[in-house]
Amino acid sequence: MLNRTIAPESKPVESITLIKPEHIKLDNGCNIFSFNSGDQELVRIEWIFQNLRFDPAKPLLNVAVNTMLTEGTSEMSASEIADRIDFYGAFLQVDYGYDHSQVVLYTLNRHLAKTLPVVKAIIGDSVFPESELETFIRNQQQKLQVSLQKNDVLARRAFNKAIYGDTIYGLAANFEDYKTLHRDDMLAHFKKMYQPSNCTILVAGKVDAEALQLVSAAFGAEWPNYTVAADTGNPDMQPAGEHFYFIEKPEALQSAIRMGLPMINRTHPDFPALQVLNTVLGGYFGSRLMANIREDKGYTYGIGSGLSSLEKGGAMFIASEVGADVCRAAVAEIEKEISVLKTELIPEEELSLVRNYMMGSLLGSLENVFSHVDKFKSIYFSGLGYDYYDRYTETVKKATPEDMIALANKYLDLDKFYRVIVGKY
Repeated sequence: MLNRTIAPESKPVESITLIKPEHIKLDNGCNIFSFNSGDQELVRIEWIFQNLRFDPAKPLLNVAVNTMLTEGTSEMSASEIADRIDFYGAFLQVDYGYDHSQVVLYTLNRHLAKTLPVVKAIIGDSVFPESELETFIRNQQQKLQVSLQKNDVLARRAFNKAIYGDTIYGLAANFEDYKTLHRDDMLAHFKKMYQPSNCTILVAGKVDAEALQLVSAAFGAEWPNYTVAADTGNPDMQPAGEHFYFIEKPEALQSAIRMGLPMINRTHPDFPALQVLNTVLGGYFGSRLMANIREDKGYTYGIGSGLSSLEKGGAMFIASEVGADVCRAAVAEIEKEISVLKTELIPEEELSLVRNYMMGSLLGSLENVFSHVDKFKSIYFSGLGYDYYDRYTETVKKATPEDMIALANKYLDLDKFYRVIVGKY
């Protein structure tokens, strides 16, 4: 009989094993990476494109073009595209990120030959109907109007603008920006961006020879490059000179806090160790910020910190919404916790808990082949190899209190922090 009063024995995670892809480069310059794993007759295919150079005069082109890919081709309307995908029990979506945009298809293997032509049509023949563009602009302006009433949204927009400056990362769209969207510009943008030399295809699931052949044939010789190469270069981050921003809302019951500073990204050797430090500070439910500002002080329901890794830089940020009457006290407590990290060694018991949490989280995140693909994307688009995860696991397992206090003093300079408050202060 199992004795449930005795906790099961726990063992540390020693290492992880990642599924590595097969690689094909087609004659048109398109790269295909395939991850064959699993018995279910299902595949996920991602077409990933690097966004074109950010144009401050037309700031919404990248996101608008990607979002409207499924709104119609020369032969299919938006409803016909949706009906064809639904008929085969497949799922199609478009996703936009600061550095890359993608089209994602989930489909059963036996329906791949029927669903791939739909994706091929939207990637090669989207037309952005004028009526759909007008609807898109109207809907986005309405969403923006609602979002701008939220303190946390205003804080995030102001923080990103301060940290990243006039780059795509710092974009805070306004009503006037949507007036710069015109169909001709979107068509020109589409032709330059959605071409094979600017595309990486990731195929995961039960990827047999037939499935790979279907993908290669559909997006190979019959998909030519445009006459103009994709210009994907972007300027580096341009942090603002001002470090404190206060947007007053006299009637606010809660104040949104956003604090942080420009930071290294995944390509820097210190990044894995910095993730350990961030986890101690505010990266999980048992973090110091949660213990102090939620559990002890009761200033908020939730607070956390994080690291963003982008192609042209990164940032460390702390975010929370607290009672308006305790906002100033909450900021002081955040700064105190940062100062403690710089002056006192983290107890070995606490650091051991964080190490085990991070290793367990990494292992738990690899639940299926699609999770392995996501890990691949993190390194591939950062120009890194699989040895990154070897370094990551070794760094996490061997992190010492001395390492952490050295990192805190190297990177967490409170004089360089940006602080954004929306509400009362």
